[in-house]
Amino acid sequence: MTSTEPAITPELVASHGLKPDEYERVLKLIGREPSFTELGIFSAMWNEHCSYKSSKLWLKTLPVTGPKVIQGPGENAGVVDIGDGDAVVFKMESHNHPSFIEPYQGAATGVGGILRDVFTMGARPVAALNALRFGDPEHPRTRHLVSGVVSGVGGYGNSFGVPTVGGLVGFHTRYDGNILVNAMAVGLAKADAIFYAKATGVGLPVVYLGSKTGRDGIHGATMASAEFDEGSEEKRPTVQVGDPFAEKLLLEACLELMASGAVVAIQDMGAAGLTCSAVEMGAKGDLGIRLDLENVPTREEGMTAYEMMLSESQERMLMVLHPEKEAVARAIFVKWGLDFAVVGHTTDDLRFKVYLNGELKADLPIKELGDEAPEYDRPWVETPKAQAVAAANVQTQADSREALLTLIGSAELSSRRWVWEQYDHIILGETVQKPGGDSAVIRVDGGPKGLALTADVTPRYCEADPFEGGKQAVAEAWRNLTAVGATPLAVTDNLNFGNPEKPEIMGQLVGCIKGIGEACRALDFPVVSGNVSLYNETQGRAILPTPTIGAVGVLADVAKSATIAFKREGEAIILIGDTKGWLGRSCWLWLVAGREEGAPPPVDLASEKRNGDFVRSMIAAGVTTAVHDVSDGGLLVAVAEMALAGRIGARLDPPHSGTAHGWFFGEDQARYVVSVPESQAGTVVDAASDAGIIALRIGVTGGERLIPGDEAPILLSELREAHEGWFPRYMAGPAVDAA
Repeated sequence: MTSTEPAITPELVASHGLKPDEYERVLKLIGREPSFTELGIFSAMWNEHCSYKSSKLWLKTLPVTGPKVIQGPGENAGVVDIGDGDAVVFKMESHNHPSFIEPYQGAATGVGGILRDVFTMGARPVAALNALRFGDPEHPRTRHLVSGVVSGVGGYGNSFGVPTVGGLVGFHTRYDGNILVNAMAVGLAKADAIFYAKATGVGLPVVYLGSKTGRDGIHGATMASAEFDEGSEEKRPTVQVGDPFAEKLLLEACLELMASGAVVAIQDMGAAGLTCSAVEMGAKGDLGIRLDLENVPTREEGMTAYEMMLSESQERMLMVLHPEKEAVARAIFVKWGLDFAVVGHTTDDLRFKVYLNGELKADLPIKELGDEAPEYDRPWVETPKAQAVAAANVQTQADSREALLTLIGSAELSSRRWVWEQYDHIILGETVQKPGGDSAVIRVDGGPKGLALTADVTPRYCEADPFEGGKQAVAEAWRNLTAVGATPLAVTDNLNFGNPEKPEIMGQLVGCIKGIGEACRALDFPVVSGNVSLYNETQGRAILPTPTIGAVGVLADVAKSATIAFKREGEAIILIGDTKGWLGRSCWLWLVAGREEGAPPPVDLASEKRNGDFVRSMIAAGVTTAVHDVSDGGLLVAVAEMALAGRIGARLDPPHSGTAHGWFFGEDQARYVVSVPESQAGTVVDAASDAGIIALRIGVTGGERLIPGDEAPILLSELREAHEGWFPRYMAGPAVDAA
């Protein structure tokens, strides 16, 4: 070990994100003081972002298996059988902290990283989604962050050549100092040709593939495992720089390489770069790894072992290769103009040894680097239960017309067209339903089979009641897939929370995971991949608990998928599901009445399953002409969105019991609005009744207005102006200081 490296001091240890007791654990594990490079390796492997030390205990409680699950959590992405020898490969990950510091590159490399997770498994990426959360629109940095993140998502995805087909954008002041950028990628592969990270065989070459290593991204994973503070802007150098064109070349080269039979194991260099990828491949295969860093392709002079091991430069892979195929593999990468370098080999000593120019820089037990990482059962307290809000006790001056215009023209519920029109959502030619509906729909290899894709969560519910909020996030994703006629298959989750060392925050995480688990079990909807992002706080102020759920469903025939748009005038509008007028934590209570309070709507999972199965059966039978689930904003917002999508108005006839605002704007769960030919209305209602499901005929389509009962009608043109106008007006506002 060299003596030119800095002395290991308590201050240096703390700057690497290791607490004193964790450093003591390091000393006990290796029996000596670590070198500077070894300290960096422990920092990378034992930070929250890579080790899941605060969440692992609870993640183990989630349902992760099922008859169609080929690979659950633990690999680069989850894999699910979709029949006919095909598999869908998907995962969601966060790039929150980098995107706040450098929004364009933070978002761009978030997209690049999740795409690599998918094609590392041998899948060709076919779609991308994202879930974005920003602060108060009036905050001086919000417009700058929105612009940079959206440009980064589009800039990478469009250039790489994958359609960005869905997602969500939300605003709340609790994200002022810590935005969320969750990226999801979906790929297709043959079910019998999935590639894994587990290395096998001793003395096999470890090969570096892709772009050169630079100094960008050093300590990126450590930075993502700490709160923001006054000096967060100084962390800008830890944000990686992406090159989508290099990634496209890497994709094609990797898929060609995999087809050649040369690959034993493969792992992308994501968080913690070369360190994490090498350790994971060796440890999973019960092998050691030796690296000779002088062979690593670098783009900067004089890089140290520490810098090379912790760099998070993009568009890089690590592979264990069949030695007899080395010439074939090298020729493939030379053809694609990418670096190919043998940087080490597998060993039988279960050690992770790192050399630079023959000098030993690190010598650590490889399995313990991961297996012996701290795992905490952190103290937690349950979130106090809030009281339900009685609709009769909430009064505003706004009638239904005014309330609807307020909601549909708000930052929270307005059209996201300004966002998704910056994404190429039709490249590859397989997009059947573009953004703007309940779920995106894409064909599988030209159809007729297809996939439905969605991402959703309601953070205000999760804060009020983490357990119900976790259940609701899963149920909402399940409804989104159901509403287009897809059979829900599995989910990926991205659990975004504040500082888990605070018992109330840890309680939010525990409650949401419990809710997610219960919903996934009840709906036969296993979790096959995911990511946890903690310490999303700035100067002690945490984000809303935001467990984003990405979900995938399958359709036998995309031509039979349902859309939200009303199709014809004179059709019956039917509401499936029970309406009690639940206003607690609703958008109406927040945006119209100005109150963020109350318990969120309870989620009855048996009703979700029963109602959803019934709606899918109607879609499959060709009875429905339009379908939309009822979520944010309630019934009147859902009907307005259907009317706007189809350019056909509607008259609604609410029941006379209860309050108008409870009926129109309550956010009761397990509900769908469907339109059917008038001749089918009675049959549908009777069939629902026979299945023990509440179904009410609530109106009729037609005209150019939306008429909410006896209240003043609203012109569709007025609704459209409110709905489509907010985002363009906001983004055209005055320039702000990006600092």
